[in-house]
Amino acid sequence: MPIPIIMDCDPGIDDAFSLAMAIASDELDILGITTSYGNVGLEHTTNNTLRVLDWLGDKTPVYKGIDRALLGPVVDASEYHGATGMEAPEIGPPTSVAQSQNAVMFMIETLMATRQKITLVASGPLTNIAMALRLEPRIAQHIERIVFMGGSTDYGNDSPAAEFNMLCDPYAGQIVLDADIPKIMFGLNVTHQVIATAEEVQRLRDLGNDCGRVFADMAVYFETVYKETYGFGGSALHDPCTIAWLLAPELFETRDMRVDVETTEGLSFGRTVHDIWNIAKKPVHTSVALKADADGFFELLRSLLIKLR
Repeated sequence: MPIPIIMDCDPGIDDAFSLAMAIASDELDILGITTSYGNVGLEHTTNNTLRVLDWLGDKTPVYKGIDRALLGPVVDASEYHGATGMEAPEIGPPTSVAQSQNAVMFMIETLMATRQKITLVASGPLTNIAMALRLEPRIAQHIERIVFMGGSTDYGNDSPAAEFNMLCDPYAGQIVLDADIPKIMFGLNVTHQVIATAEEVQRLRDLGNDCGRVFADMAVYFETVYKETYGFGGSALHDPCTIAWLLAPELFETRDMRVDVETTEGLSFGRTVHDIWNIAKKPVHTSVALKADADGFFELLRSLLIKLR
């Protein structure tokens, strides 16, 4: 039986990869897609979600979420993803529109009505999920797990200490990490192991279909900052690690540990703190990905994209 999921995302180039992988898989049942601010503003992330779905011929309903953090200013990562968040001219404007219902209320109503637990897959700031948990705490018992991209066991990318998604809304991150729900975390420490090198980009082109070519182009657009800032051999595909784990968990090594987020203003604001020895004696709800099989990841990616247009 396919795994029922709700995807909470902020497309964003790597989110587009996640959407395509999930749509192509027979093992996932996407109940809805909720959008968040993040890589760019909410209007762009919602529009980009609809663009990808329409281009792929998918009819999954899209719900627009919260447009800023619980506290703090609006931020974005347009320097990585471009002004619109997804510079992919071949994926034209959408023909469909988002649902009228708010993303948070969709999450709550869907979770409260389900007889089968649902997995939440989050690839942007955790504001929508945190708000849903605050408004209706009972949804926790209907969530199978939360698989999210965010944080890092080592260094940051939007500040020296903090990863972008967590820095967007550390308070929301802490609410989610505190929840008594199993969580799988994919931080920079592991997503920086999944690099779309020139060789991997060429293998996407060699698929010979529209998806292989367009997603190869997006990976190339995404790679400039990674080469200039980090010295990487290509772009890091952060968000698709969440979908890859759902489909092939053997591609990743994980370790259970307590994770918290620094919410005190200062140099470490937004940093995830990993208590691997449980020194604080707090409940442990998070399994942190530490190693990735990059070759296996790209093999999985190609096997999914070849099924699409």
